[in-house]
Amino acid sequence: MYVRKTTKHSKHKTYINYVMVESVSTPKGPRQKTVCSLGDLRPRPRGEWLKLVHKVEEALAGQEDLFQDHDDEVSDIVEKIRKRRGRKLAEDEEVVGVLADQVSTEEHREAGAVHVGYQFWGRLGFDNVLAGAGLEQRTRKLTCAMVMNRLVHPCSEHAMAKWLDSSAVGDILGLNLVGVGEDRLYRNMDKLYPSRGVIEGASAKRAKELFGLQGAVLLYDLTSTYFEGQALNNPKAKRGYSRDKRPDCKQIVVGLVLDEEGFPLAHEVFEGNVQDRQTLGRMLDVLDERVGLRAGQTVVVDRGMAHEENIEEIRSRGLRYLVATRQSERDQWLGEFTEQEGFAAVERTPSPNNPYQRKSEVRVQMRRVEGETHVLCWGEQRVEKDRAIRQKQQKRLEADLVKLQRRIESGRLVKEQKISEAIGRLRERYSRVARYYGMSYEVGRGLVWEIDKEKLERMERLDGTYLLKTDRQDLTAEEAWRTYMLLTRAENAFRSMKSPLAERPIFHQIQRRTETHVFLCVMAYHLLVAIEKTLRDRGLYTSWATVRETLKDHNICTVVMPTTSGAVLRIRKSSTPEPKHKELYNLLGISPEIITPKKMWSEPVRHYSDDKTA
Repeated sequence: MYVRKTTKHSKHKTYINYVMVESVSTPKGPRQKTVCSLGDLRPRPRGEWLKLVHKVEEALAGQEDLFQDHDDEVSDIVEKIRKRRGRKLAEDEEVVGVLADQVSTEEHREAGAVHVGYQFWGRLGFDNVLAGAGLEQRTRKLTCAMVMNRLVHPCSEHAMAKWLDSSAVGDILGLNLVGVGEDRLYRNMDKLYPSRGVIEGASAKRAKELFGLQGAVLLYDLTSTYFEGQALNNPKAKRGYSRDKRPDCKQIVVGLVLDEEGFPLAHEVFEGNVQDRQTLGRMLDVLDERVGLRAGQTVVVDRGMAHEENIEEIRSRGLRYLVATRQSERDQWLGEFTEQEGFAAVERTPSPNNPYQRKSEVRVQMRRVEGETHVLCWGEQRVEKDRAIRQKQQKRLEADLVKLQRRIESGRLVKEQKISEAIGRLRERYSRVARYYGMSYEVGRGLVWEIDKEKLERMERLDGTYLLKTDRQDLTAEEAWRTYMLLTRAENAFRSMKSPLAERPIFHQIQRRTETHVFLCVMAYHLLVAIEKTLRDRGLYTSWATVRETLKDHNICTVVMPTTSGAVLRIRKSSTPEPKHKELYNLLGISPEIITPKKMWSEPVRHYSDDKTA
């Protein structure tokens, strides 16, 4: 139950009344039914309204609060409701005598999070999208069940079969999943594999229509995901730069493009040793094929793809770019910017999802040069980080210089060419700091090095700074910075796919199943971002992980009621939602009634001894 406001206008006056309503299941779907009138509740704080509803629900259920005095108002409301319900039974209602002491429950299944996921599956039109890709109903329902697993209780396909058997997915989908084994799930993945592009493109278009998305900004980023096992049958599984800190494992690289609201538009799976800069052209081809590119859209990428050939690739397609430059380019432009007084302050508001994050200030300064806009950004939170990274690199470089010096002095390294090569490797390994070190080998003096203090001071002034550049002339410095910061949504997407959706590690050893596994994670993320955006639009800034945790105790179970006639009545239904559940369902626009109750009659079990004659 929950409270709803009603307004009536009569003779130039407005009358406000609050009524208690509940959701009921009808042949035409869930409907709202008025339970009783509560009058005008406005003098009270809104929080007390829910407390009143909660007390009424407990009183109707026969529960008494030992820590509260008798509440006359609650008693009056309960009396009203009971009088309203004290009517004649309809012809289709059934009255049975129940042996109250023998009533029990069985087959409890966690259902709240699956219920939300399935409602958004329907809201985003995924079933119609899969049907449009030529997939039959059984395949569509099993795909839905697999996506629900990734969203609610992610695990490997081997463990997924057991979860499907013991979860509420079958009740909600109306599908018997008992006995569905991992082989059936693998075959279903094989059916999905050829249709991934069509499904992804249609899903992105549906989300655009449903949420009114503009798609003016394209956020592109990459991540890596590692394998358990050798993955010998997957030619894309290779060792490379591991963002998961697992260089010992083979991996793939996943590219993902989001719109400015964080909805996925397209993804692609690359070889595990591919460089970031090599993926942009292919990703733009995939994006154009699935959702279509429009002239004037802005592509936002990080410094790993800020190479001239990539910028030219973006330009050649009639697109705009906004990139973070590499450090060497930032250093070259420092002289074009003035000192601190030339910066404009921009307040960075902390994320509502992170109560420990504090407000911070970012300073930005802009220069327009030859049709290109450069924005130097300085963030106070980055200063200490950059300084710590630089000092750590300095210590490691100097330690390796000492080791090289000992090798030379001990006679283990003699040839001048080999010594120069060793110095060159150190410059490459510690490129961040080696630029302001003078390192050389002199016969008679040995290995010598010293710090160029002028260059070091220049580097220290760059602590906390990064340079953005774009070919858009309509952006202010602040707008350019805020647009670039949207790229954090791609980082959040990968974080969500790897943690609550458990994309990693990958256990599949075949390429097509590996790529379908990633595709299922992207579909689950599509639901996740739609759920979080719906809540955010209604003023609740929370994560899917919190929603999932809140709804975990809203279940489906079977109530077993032995009757006075000897037969047993079983009713399969959802539990009564608690106020915290109702609040979430109300914000999401979802009925708290998970399934339509199902009645099942069974005769009492007769034992052989009952029929035995003397």
